[in-house]
Amino acid sequence: MNRLFEDVFRSFGNVSATTPLSMVADGWPNVEIAETERAFTVTAEVPGMEEKDIEVLFDDGVLALRGERRSETADHDRHFSERFYGRFERRIPLDAEVDENAIEARFNNGLLTVTLPKTERARAQVKRIAIKH
Repeated sequence: MNRLFEDVFRSFGNVSATTPLSMVADGWPNVEIAETERAFTVTAEVPGMEEKDIEVLFDDGVLALRGERRSETADHDRHFSERFYGRFERRIPLDAEVDENAIEARFNNGLLTVTLPKTERARAQVKRIAIKH
């Protein structure tokens, strides 16, 4: 579990050599990752976006969230902004086998939730270790 979070935090802004830097938002959208014995759940905050603006991909153990957030106003009308606009891609490596045919994505009120069930084999590899006094 610790390795999962270390990999995710290390991957912030980590993109492939072929990805133009102009297409990457370092650390956006904000995500929350939960893991149970049965599945991973990734929730991303994408306020002001619609599901048609987001693409969810899973390849070789890595969940990718891609999309584009467009500005409602022209650049010349803005004096100051801390909001993010433009293309983004977040890549989240997962350290267990995922049942690719059972992955589900839901979008509601600016939250994208992706549930990635683990395979039977991955669930069987979880071992409980007794703690001794």
